[in-house]
Amino acid sequence: MTPSDYETDLYAWTRAQAEALRAKEWSALDVANLAEEIESLGNEQAHAVDSHLTVMLTHLLKWTYQPERRSKSWRNSLRVARQQIAKRVRRSPSLQPQLPTLLRDAYADARKRAMDQTELPLATFPEACPWPLAQVLDEDFLPEVG
Repeated sequence: MTPSDYETDLYAWTRAQAEALRAKEWSALDVANLAEEIESLGNEQAHAVDSHLTVMLTHLLKWTYQPERRSKSWRNSLRVARQQIAKRVRRSPSLQPQLPTLLRDAYADARKRAMDQTELPLATFPEACPWPLAQVLDEDFLPEVG
């Protein structure tokens, strides 16, 4: 496979690169694209945590500011998101120090999603996340009415 195969058939390219690695055929490796793909794999882990945090924070805001609409579905979404985050951090412990930044960024997105989903004004929701990271990740935490 040539580096151009990376652009035209990613699946075949990955198989050929894995085969070349196992056979220690260093000259057959597409080093530049391999490095990019390996880095991308790591970025996907952080992106997944960010995505789960955004979903979780959206539900926490809705739970707080629309108590009359609380549901088992929201509670389940919170549990699933927390479990997925814990699993990702267990598998990639170097994500742990990134969690405060990921939380801050995810909260900004969650505020807007909560506004869209609740039809409440954006100003209803605090500008900064009102809960500490440990509380957000605590499987038993559900906020009180806002």
